[in-house]
Amino acid sequence: MLTISQLAATAGVTVRTVRHYHHVGLLPEPERDASGYRRYSAQAAVDLIRIRTLADAGVPLARIDALLHAQPAEFASAIAGIDAELQRKIDQLSDYRRRIAELAGGERLFLPPEVVAILDRMRELGISERRIRLERDAWILMKALDPGAMPQRIREKNAGFDDPETTRLYLACDQSVDWDPQDPRLDRLIDDLDAWEVTHERDSSRPGYLKLVSSRISEASPAWQRILAALAHRAEQRRTAGHGS
Repeated sequence: MLTISQLAATAGVTVRTVRHYHHVGLLPEPERDASGYRRYSAQAAVDLIRIRTLADAGVPLARIDALLHAQPAEFASAIAGIDAELQRKIDQLSDYRRRIAELAGGERLFLPPEVVAILDRMRELGISERRIRLERDAWILMKALDPGAMPQRIREKNAGFDDPETTRLYLACDQSVDWDPQDPRLDRLIDDLDAWEVTHERDSSRPGYLKLVSSRISEASPAWQRILAALAHRAEQRRTAGHGS
């Protein structure tokens, strides 16, 4: 006859585990003997080893009791079912791992490769991650609200980064992020940006998702907020003048 400590050691588990199996009804708990101790038989040791083996194989505790008392055909069928369930969980975890790997890539989860290439190109040009995050958000908004515009915008972006003046303005805007809104350097930058928009026939006050983009950029920097407001005001003045002529 075995004490609970000896029984646990025989099966390679802890006393706490044995008591847990008692609690869930997997292993009967013997009555105490005259000395007040619980004594376990060799059959209890065999049963405990079988329980531990099934549990270690991934069989849920709730199903072990039925397996311990199943006939060979029933046992094989039940094991096949458990194996199929484990495979399903493995497939699910593999899918989770794939998604986690995509999340590690950040923008690759949300944007097509052509846009990710543009963001990587901005990094190569030395544009800050802060500005690149805003660019990423702008593309996410475009994809959601105006996906048909993306191919043309991708071509425009790549052409812009082939142009030294456009690249200079991107870098200048990036550097101005923490400037005071009244910094006189902003006046020159606003003039340069406005001239660029006139040359490229761009309109700072266009409707649609660009309003959300402008709002997102304004939130990031008071200096950028002033730039956008000034460009929109000048564009409005040009439209007004055009209507009056």
